[in-house]
Amino acid sequence: MIWTSLNKYRDIGLLILRLGIGGMFIFHGAPKIIGGPEKWEKLGATMGIFGVHFLPVFWGFMSSFAEFFGGVCLILGLFFRPICILLTINMAVATSMHLHRGDGLGGASHAIEGGILFLSLILIGPGKYSLDEKLKPYNSGRSNIPVLS
Repeated sequence: MIWTSLNKYRDIGLLILRLGIGGMFIFHGAPKIIGGPEKWEKLGATMGIFGVHFLPVFWGFMSSFAEFFGGVCLILGLFFRPICILLTINMAVATSMHLHRGDGLGGASHAIEGGILFLSLILIGPGKYSLDEKLKPYNSGRSNIPVLS
């Protein structure tokens, strides 16, 4: 009974999750994005695991961009699902890097957990306290009229 009464707070729970995870990804992404081309090249070299040896600066920048600006977008609930797709891919590459380096599951666990989280959020969506929800066209299949239940 008490557990089902918490269902009405689903969107607040998603907001808290978005704020916390978004903030942490800004924290982790900021040093990477401001690190510039030298930092991006080192990050982008990870793509060599997949046989991609060209444009390491570009791949490193994309990873940094996904983390930092992805965190911003998570907080705002803006471009939510596309950002979660980028972050899922980023976490898959990070997982592969850790496993390739020999860090084992313990070393890769943070990236694996992030990947599971973002994959789940693609399906769940940002919740009603998001810019995506506020900017949605009025006739998008979901009425803005409250339903009494």
